[in-house]
Amino acid sequence: MKRFFRLAAFELVLLVPALLAQESAQEAGQPAEGGLELWKWANFLLLVAGLGYLIWKNAGAFFEARSKRIREEMAQAHDLWKAAEARAAEVEHKLANLESEIAAFRAASQEEAQNETKRMRLQTAAEIARIKEHAEHEIAAAGKAARLELKRYSAELAIGLAEEKVRRRITPDTQDALVRGFVRELDHSTNGRPHETR
Repeated sequence: MKRFFRLAAFELVLLVPALLAQESAQEAGQPAEGGLELWKWANFLLLVAGLGYLIWKNAGAFFEARSKRIREEMAQAHDLWKAAEARAAEVEHKLANLESEIAAFRAASQEEAQNETKRMRLQTAAEIARIKEHAEHEIAAAGKAARLELKRYSAELAIGLAEEKVRRRITPDTQDALVRGFVRELDHSTNGRPHETR
């Protein structure tokens, strides 16, 4: 930076006499284009030299930092590319195994469905057997109750028929004879001697 200021001061030192010479030539009425042109070129060269120096001094560090940053970004991009390749390989591996996993899943599902069907069949058979046994017990109980009812009805019917037969056979004379015989036996058992019948 100090060199730049030195160059600028040097240019100013060179420019001031040129401007003074141009002004004195104009006062004298002479054209001063040749000297001014020379100073324009000197000024341009000094400007180019100053800019070149500044660029040379600062550009090296700038371009070196830029190159370093580009190299770092390239390294990061390379790492990202490798990670992406690894992920892509993993996805391809998973896709390759996907068919076998699907087949295994289908086989497991079918086996599970078959086991569930078998379990349902066994459970249904057990339920049917339980219902059948219960129905058999119910039928046996109903049969027993029906037999008892039939026996009771048969007994009532037999008694009714017997009563009817007895009523038909017993006449009023037979009833009187039975009553007298019964009374005699009663007296005989109480007195020990028979009563005369009238």
